[in-house]
Amino acid sequence: MDVMATALSSLTEGVSHMPQRTVMRPPALAGVLGLMPAYIGGTRPILGLKAICVFPTNKLHGKDAHQGVVLLFDPSTGEAQAVVEASAITAIRTAAVSALATRLLARSDAAVLALVGAGTQARAHLETIDRVRRLSRVLVADMIPDRAWDFVHELQACHDFSMEVADSVEAAVREADIVVTATTSSDPVLLGRWIRPGTHVNAVGASTRGERELDADMVARSSFFVDSREAVLDGSGDYLGAVHEGAIDGPNHIRAEIGELLLDQKPGRTATEEITVFENLGLAIEDVAAAAYACDRAREAGRGVWVEL
Repeated sequence: MDVMATALSSLTEGVSHMPQRTVMRPPALAGVLGLMPAYIGGTRPILGLKAICVFPTNKLHGKDAHQGVVLLFDPSTGEAQAVVEASAITAIRTAAVSALATRLLARSDAAVLALVGAGTQARAHLETIDRVRRLSRVLVADMIPDRAWDFVHELQACHDFSMEVADSVEAAVREADIVVTATTSSDPVLLGRWIRPGTHVNAVGASTRGERELDADMVARSSFFVDSREAVLDGSGDYLGAVHEGAIDGPNHIRAEIGELLLDQKPGRTATEEITVFENLGLAIEDVAAAAYACDRAREAGRGVWVEL
């Protein structure tokens, strides 16, 4: 979370550079290929690129939907420095950013978590959000009920709070203080009328124009926070869907970037009853910062494989 906070602050301050991702969707593929370059400035610059494939049908074969690598380069010479498996990086950094947003935006007494989706991201979010709020109960909903049951049975023994499978998404979120949507849905799975006052929502799964997890009412009812204004305006299906339906007043509906909260440039939650949403699209700057951190720890521990190119 500290690494993500530094990276997001640097983006807001303008000392880092991150063009919008390039996404290729050949009709013959069951997924997409995305290219996500970033440069982090400062006293120790980082240069890198994530090449990621997202194949939603992978979960039917017991594989993560995200497959790819993060490449790190020497910012002085451009020489290749590291190749890091991207699936783990994506899961860890995404959950760390959501937990950071939860720390900044959720009520201090928030204790009930609803997980919509029971895949890799749900697992990572369970671990990180438990670090920023004292959870007492976790409700899990998934379009495949057996997957939700397997999730609960596997993880309950690792935690001292209660975990249960909800009958539906609506049943899960109606009782929650914190909600995480971590699906691959192209249609909204979370409706605004289900959310009670004071709830914080981390919207994680919809990272392109063609994906939506939140209906327009959910976006309109919320104080809407983002990882990057530019990224959300360019490619957030949740945001663009609400604009298209006339539910929100375009960019004016975006309260702040997380980086602005970290730098005390904008306020976060301003009232107990306020509903807050964090649109976590996932940024290249997060991937390269996380990969660089992992490589630093690997060098210290003597881990990894060194090769000559």
